[in-house]
Amino acid sequence: MAMTMNGEVRLQAPREEVWTKLNDPEVLKSCIPGCESLDKKSDTEFEAVATNKIGPVKARFKGRVTLSDLDPPNGYKISGQGDGGVAGFAKGGATVTLTPAEDGGTVLSYAVEAQIGGKLAQLGQRLVNGAAKKLADQFFEKFAAAVNPKEQA
Repeated sequence: MAMTMNGEVRLQAPREEVWTKLNDPEVLKSCIPGCESLDKKSDTEFEAVATNKIGPVKARFKGRVTLSDLDPPNGYKISGQGDGGVAGFAKGGATVTLTPAEDGGTVLSYAVEAQIGGKLAQLGQRLVNGAAKKLADQFFEKFAAAVNPKEQA
């Protein structure tokens, strides 16, 4: 099953600061929902383990993430694949673009294309898309808090 998702988030930080945090494994690990580990293998490769529940299926994914088309501090392409055992697999990529905002902040735009298979694909497009949007929203909410720590309560 294929899915796409687009969005943008306004961050109250300069583009260079957002770029730095977007490439920091500790920041990313703390922002990725269900992330158990995120290990940097090189400047452009990471290995990750994350556990997430989509509908009735809970899966622990092990995967590899690669960064390409790096254009600091404007953006990059992130691609990856994960194996969730009997739950299935996920693979895909996202283009992330950082543009300066008029208020001195940054607009982070993303366009995601992903494919899933196995039990996850049997859940149905609406359920999977809803869960994917929820996970993306959680990531960007946490990332915004990491970029703007003073805004945390």
